[in-house]
This record gives sequence, structure tokens and C-alpha cells, in this order.
Amino acid sequence: MAMVSLLHGTIKDIKDQLLILDIGSIGFEVYVANSTLFNVSDTVDLFIHLQWNQEQGPTLFGFQTETDKHIFQLIVGCSGIGPKIALAILNQLGASAFLQAVQTDNEEMLSKVSGIGTKKAEQMIVHLRHKVRKLLGSGITIDKSSVQARQKWNDVINALESLHYSRLEINRVVKYLTENYTDPTVPFEHLMRKALAFLSKSV
Repeated sequence: MAMVSLLHGTIKDIKDQLLILDIGSIGFEVYVANSTLFNVSDTVDLFIHLQWNQEQGPTLFGFQTETDKHIFQLIVGCSGIGPKIALAILNQLGASAFLQAVQTDNEEMLSKVSGIGTKKAEQMIVHLRHKVRKLLGSGITIDKSSVQARQKWNDVINALESLHYSRLEINRVVKYLTENYTDPTVPFEHLMRKALAFLSKSV
């Protein structure tokens, strides 16, 4: 079976964590950790991990950086951790926060991710501790500001979802906020006010 390492194409549709990527008039289904980072009609390059299932066949998972792809592969290498949980980790924590959690034995942070309890968090840390240290020793760094920023964006997304805004509306407002409010010190309350103001004008 031929391996796929990179796809370049145009996003035709977004359904939850699934992108429909148009490449030469052929639509590829690619799962991503955080679909709010993408918009329909965007042209993207995605680093691809191909997961084979005996019953369902191949499934494609896409990442914006090779580092995210590598971390995803480390996670799915843990016993009892499938690709959906791995995506949930990258979505809810982000790569830097995940590396930080493993490096500092922070079971509490990992156990907050959907599908991971305390026991599974402990097992992951034991399994990945040496590999993460080796990865960090190779030059990969933990961006602490991105850890804080990811949590802030997750809080905004969760708040908008609780207010019953659609995925399309949330995608639009996150794109607007990330383009216009790049200062990581901007407080959550300010971002929410700007988000709601943007959405009210879009109605």
C-alpha cells in the first residue's frame, strides 16, 4: 500500500473534525484535531498520518506541522489509545501542553481530556516519558505562551458552543479573533465581548 505523507488541496467542506480536501477534483476525507483553524475554500498543506483498520480500511489524519504529526504518532503508540483520543488530546491541550504534561508528570492535566482517566494518564506518562525527553532534547521546545493561549481559545470555543452557536459561526469568529487579536495577554472576557459583537453583526 502506497504511503501518503503530505496533501495539498482546497477545503471543500468541514464537518466537525473532518475536512473534505479537494485535490485534482478528488475529495479526500482528512480528520484534524482542531477544525476551527480552517475555513472552506482555504488552500492548505497537511502532513498526513495514514491509519489502517482491518474493517474500515485507511483513515487519513492531517496536521499543520510535522511536529504535531510526530506527537500524534507517539500518542497512538500508547496501549489503549486510539486516533480519536489522540486527536482529542491535541485539540484540548495542544502539542506544547501535552509535552509539558508528560515532562512534569502532570496526570491531572491529561486526565481532563475526554476519554482519559487517571489510570490511563499514568500509563501514558510512563510509556512516553523517555520518548518526550528525547524529543525535547532534539531541539523541540515547549512554548509556554502557546499553552496559555490554547487554553484561552478552548475557553472561547466552549463558551460559544454552550450558547448554541454553530460550528460554521465559531470557525468564522475564531478566524477573525486570531487575525485581529494576536497579543497572548488579551483576557478571555475581552475576546468573548469581541466574539459576540462580531457574531451579532454577522446575523
